[in-house]
This record gives sequence, structure tokens and C-alpha cells, in this order.
Amino acid sequence: MNNLMIIGNLTKDPETRTTPNGKTVCNFTVAVNRRKKVDGQPDADFFRVSAWEEMGINCSKFLCKGKKVCVCGAVSAKAYTGNDGKPQASLEVIAKEVEFLSPKTEQKAESEFIPIGDDEQLPWGNP
Repeated sequence: MNNLMIIGNLTKDPETRTTPNGKTVCNFTVAVNRRKKVDGQPDADFFRVSAWEEMGINCSKFLCKGKKVCVCGAVSAKAYTGNDGKPQASLEVIAKEVEFLSPKTEQKAESEFIPIGDDEQLPWGNP
């Protein structure tokens, strides 16, 4: 069974594209902090995530740099040669589930505010 669960923060805004056969894919990178520090500095692992179709559309709408997410999915490792000529590796997760863990921004919450009338009608009374 190949299933990975990570919790971390997006390193930059997601990028969305449509494949030649019409499928939508949203790509983003999640930084997962390690518990142990290296030389007194925090260390992190970086995972590239691909979310497809409806899940990818939702990720592109609601995620941005710094948001915390939980991603579950299959992981694959890819080897490549870096710009410096040294061999590198990257981990990619094909998302089966993406859960948004950051609270809604205050600005968005204000725009969704619906006044209900006189404060006297509220069950907790006037503040």
C-alpha cells in the first residue's frame, strides 16, 4: 500500500493548468517541518502535490502561499539533475484528499457577514 499523509504549509501560490485532453490539475508544494533542528535551525521536507479535477479546482480557489493543509495520497520519488549538475530527488504526492486547515481570512469572513437585525433579538443579548 502506498499512502502518505503530510501536514504542512504551502511554499507558494498553487499553479493550475489544463492538460491537452482537458483534465484540470493544480500543483503546489508543501513544506513539512521536522521536529529535530539541524545546527539550531528548523529543517523541513518539501513535497510536490498534484490535485486533479474537482479537487484541483477547489485547491486553486481556496489555497495560497502560507496556508496549512493536510494531504493524503500516493507518493513517488523522481530523480533529476540540478542546475549545479548534481543529482537531486523530489517527492511528489498524487492527492486523494486535501483538507484545508487554515482558518478563513478575516476579510472573507467580513464579506460573508449577514446582519440579522436588532441586538435585543439575539439569545445572548446586547454585548
